[in-house]
Amino acid sequence: MKILAINGSHRKGKNTAVMLQAVLDEAARAGAETELVELVDYNIKPCLACNRCLGKTECSIKDDDMGLLAEKMLAADGIVLGSPVYWANVTGLMKNFIDRTRWMHMARNLLHGKVGGAVTHAGLRNGGQEHAQAIMERFLVAQGLILVDTRDQESGICNSGAMGTMFDRLEEGRICWKRGVHEDLLALEECRRLGRNMVEMIKRLGRA
Repeated sequence: MKILAINGSHRKGKNTAVMLQAVLDEAARAGAETELVELVDYNIKPCLACNRCLGKTECSIKDDDMGLLAEKMLAADGIVLGSPVYWANVTGLMKNFIDRTRWMHMARNLLHGKVGGAVTHAGLRNGGQEHAQAIMERFLVAQGLILVDTRDQESGICNSGAMGTMFDRLEEGRICWKRGVHEDLLALEECRRLGRNMVEMIKRLGRA
């Protein structure tokens, strides 16, 4: 089986990438082949709204890297999206990527039956993580993926998803920040659970 992680951060290798890599590392321990894609490395032109994809599974834009990314998604059994939170939303980079997958969805759901998940990271403790998470998860469901949560079903609930924060504590009216998501033990545990649950779901569906 193969699990593909797609990072919508403009900063390679930073907090969102660390979270995605935690998902992939746990999936790899469970036997999956994994790959992390940094969208900032790819040329993705904006959607032209030409509507060619309304009648056929084809995009009119041929001279960028979206075709390569589509091949990676089609070859994967699981897809996990990650984005830092910008104004309670995903980044423009992630949104542009989402828009450009329209041809994979309108005439036919080409990604139907794959397994999906998402992770987010923000500065504030309540900085819009849940909203950004919901946007990515809604996209995955609309594309026909089976959404996987982060809960260990045999134990108590820890959080409602793999969502990290730089906020650490308030000390005499001053915010103290974490140095990075590596200090957010709950977020990383949720990421690892997501990786395990994605592998288990792929096996349950008979795709492995």
